[in-house]
Amino acid sequence: MNKKKLLSIILTGVLALGVSACGAGKPASNEASNTTQTEKTDSGEKTVLKIGVNGTDFRLWDNINERLAEYNIELEPVSFSDYIKPNLALADGEIDLNAFQHELYFENFIKEHSLDLSSIGYTFIAPLGLYSNKIKSLDEVKDGATVAIPNDATNGGRALLLLESAGLITLDGTDKVTPTTKNIAENPKKLEFVSMESVQIPRSLADVDFAAINGGAATDAGIYDYIYREDPEQENAQQYFNVIAVRTEDKDKEVFKKIMEVYHTDETKKAIEEIYSGAYIPVW
Repeated sequence: MNKKKLLSIILTGVLALGVSACGAGKPASNEASNTTQTEKTDSGEKTVLKIGVNGTDFRLWDNINERLAEYNIELEPVSFSDYIKPNLALADGEIDLNAFQHELYFENFIKEHSLDLSSIGYTFIAPLGLYSNKIKSLDEVKDGATVAIPNDATNGGRALLLLESAGLITLDGTDKVTPTTKNIAENPKKLEFVSMESVQIPRSLADVDFAAINGGAATDAGIYDYIYREDPEQENAQQYFNVIAVRTEDKDKEVFKKIMEVYHTDETKKAIEEIYSGAYIPVW
């Protein structure tokens, strides 16, 4: 064999090896990449996701994590003290999902802040109730009584609608979703309204005669006896169903589908009933 022919054979082999190496180092498609991630999970690599919540009662998430462990998924609760930061943190990538808000608040918030977030499913409804340290029934509400209501549009409006259904005020009917005190047509007891952040109201209950408090916030504060509560089966109740939210770009990921699959089970319903004693009502 002459030198030229030998050199040609060697060069052909080197080029073939180079092409083979490049092909092996680059997935053929996104589908191939996703398969690799699934294989890693199946082999024991845990996926840990940060979930934004209000309060520090993580018992439900502990329960769900016990069942997610089968799929090598763990939710790590991150506690926030307000209703604003959890959505901003999700949009900024500081957390992976959140679960603290009802659908009406969520839709209004992402619209007002131009956030690209999406709901991946309902969880429960936390009925809004009227609570007090000073009175035991609506009959005891005195003229000029002070009532604390949330200062955001959706929950503040929800509180006013609750007060109307309790027979304490009459609204003008022009806004049936987010009315404000300007929409009060009749206030026979001359109630005085104090607006504050929802999560602050339970701590301020001693400073007012009564207050409109979300069932979840009341439970977190150890407050269980309400004097009046909204009907979770009322016509517009669905807008108050709580949701789990993620970044829109992530909403179709298999890990989130698996989380909702595990959440939407009878085991979760039982856990909610046992942990929260009726303060939360499952809605799936």
